[in-house]
Amino acid sequence: MIKIEKMKIEIWSDVMCPFCYIGKRHLEQALTELPFKDSIEINWKSYQLNPDYKNENGENLYGYLSKNKGISLAQAKQMTAQVSEMANNVGLNLDFETSIPANSFNAHRLIHFAASKGKQDLAEEQLFKAHFEQAKNIDDINALLEVAAKLALDIEETKAVLESNAFEEEVRFDIYESQQLGVRGVPFFVMDRKYALSGAQPVEAFKQAITQGYNEWKATQDISPLKSFNTNSDRTCDENGCEV
Repeated sequence: MIKIEKMKIEIWSDVMCPFCYIGKRHLEQALTELPFKDSIEINWKSYQLNPDYKNENGENLYGYLSKNKGISLAQAKQMTAQVSEMANNVGLNLDFETSIPANSFNAHRLIHFAASKGKQDLAEEQLFKAHFEQAKNIDDINALLEVAAKLALDIEETKAVLESNAFEEEVRFDIYESQQLGVRGVPFFVMDRKYALSGAQPVEAFKQAITQGYNEWKATQDISPLKSFNTNSDRTCDENGCEV
């Protein structure tokens, strides 16, 4: 049996989703309170809440929510105020007044590119920040290059990636996987492909789910030492030759 060094937590997420940002903070808080946090590997997966969306008329977030959810502008503002309060409780200051609705496909491609450089989690964090706190259009190549600069990625290489179709298949495969797993909304957390947690759950719920998944995963990794069966002969070979 091949021993896997860390238990994997896969997270289907969209940069456009405030609960994904809040859920990220809840997960991070949960991990800081678990003694085995260094044995956990986080793997972000692409998901698009509105894959056909294109902001062509400078639409703001309230207009976007009003149109897509069939609610009034006043209701949209009330909804986001409630989300802002949740975010404030975990130290996030989401600015829905200036947040720009955008198609997130290229942002997901950037995350995959950053992952190839060992910077996936940092990319996820910076894109959330760009969208929710810095009024950046995450479908704009210049905004994505600003994020790349903060990640210390090579700008010319990043620009070449974004101007090509690189990592498109990786994004689509993540979305295909989500469909196979029955994901209907994000954030969606999967522990070792055995346990799933949907939504920005409380920290305690994360701790319980991760602990249960980890304990079962750990049981499959702990292999008892082999017991020696002694005989009178020791016919073995090593780098020095063979015993006869």
